[in-house]
Amino acid sequence: MKNLYLFLFTSLMTLNCFSQIIFEKGYFIDNTGEKTECLIKNYDWKKNPTEFEYKISESAEEKIADLKSIQEFRIYKSSKYIRSTVQLDVSSENISNLSTEKSPVFKEETVFLEALIEGKANLYSYENTNVKRYFYSTENSDINQLIFKSYKTGDGKIAKNNRFRNQLWNDLKCNTISLKNVENLNYTKNSLVNFFVKYNECNNAKMVNYAKDKKEDFFNLTLRPRLSNSSLTLGNTEFQLNDADFGSKITFGFGVEAEYILPFNKNKWSIAIEPTYQYFNGESSVDKNTVQGGKLISHVEYSSIEFPLSLRHYFFINENSKIFVNASYIIDASLNSTIVFERADGSNLNSYDLSSRTNVGLGVGYKMYDKVSLEFRYQTTRDVLGDYTFFNSSYNTVSMILGYSLF
Repeated sequence: MKNLYLFLFTSLMTLNCFSQIIFEKGYFIDNTGEKTECLIKNYDWKKNPTEFEYKISESAEEKIADLKSIQEFRIYKSSKYIRSTVQLDVSSENISNLSTEKSPVFKEETVFLEALIEGKANLYSYENTNVKRYFYSTENSDINQLIFKSYKTGDGKIAKNNRFRNQLWNDLKCNTISLKNVENLNYTKNSLVNFFVKYNECNNAKMVNYAKDKKEDFFNLTLRPRLSNSSLTLGNTEFQLNDADFGSKITFGFGVEAEYILPFNKNKWSIAIEPTYQYFNGESSVDKNTVQGGKLISHVEYSSIEFPLSLRHYFFINENSKIFVNASYIIDASLNSTIVFERADGSNLNSYDLSSRTNVGLGVGYKMYDKVSLEFRYQTTRDVLGDYTFFNSSYNTVSMILGYSLF
């Protein structure tokens, strides 16, 4: 077990060299208004950056630019940021820290806003550790925050200040936009992006939708057949059965994995759940003077649906291939599984229903073209007779898993 952890840790450190976030084509505009084409290191920031790394060419020296010197930068086919001094509501949305004031608490900040929509009306976003806010501007107005705030009422209930709906209804009128359209808006990226697209289209305005440049396919459904090498041993202090060994068996299993790609950090993190059918059947025979006939025969029929809950990290080798590692917390639901103990003459001595416990899985794999994958997964020891304190059971599995993503 220690050797496996060491192997995975070493692999993670070695593979990290493949996961470097790369420089991509873009530009920046400095304080003088000069536009410079360059390569910008794309971290796919979840929180809005205050600086970025760039170089003029592949062989040039890396440099850092920040808010003080840059008024705009863009990574083509990814994102665009503009510098703006805005009134930012710093009110907390954390339920335990909600204020009792309905009005926002503004603080002047100079930040890089991420452009989501540019046209007759523009939409921007800003996020840091404490807040996530949206801003807008029109042809006739500066950039202002769209107001949304949660607060506590006098009786301790949570209320919402949805003033952003009034702002949009007053400032972005068009004949295809009804009051109901505005009233149904949520203070979320997708809802606001769709609204600003609708407004610009209604005005036949030239528009750039930067939100479309980012990966929208955040969900994968993958078929995952597997070949497993599993083993089961038992110890039973009540019947002095200390050496029941069912050996190792090669078995087949099948899972269906639903994976959600977290929409930041270049899609390198994901979470997944993978219902998986697996089984193990075996027989063990040991000589026992304490049992009539001098032999104790054990039969196990174990099948279950596993539910691995996984956190996965990808290491990109190139555009079409990537390596991944994942850690899984596995919940196991047994399916009419039993262990039966018999005497040499075939008469029943005892039988027990299996009730397995949770365990952990560790995996390393390779995925190609976002379609086909191969994973090696090791599972830590699982107790399959957890309801019986007089049993010690050890179920171990190593699997090779083939994956094919449907979408």
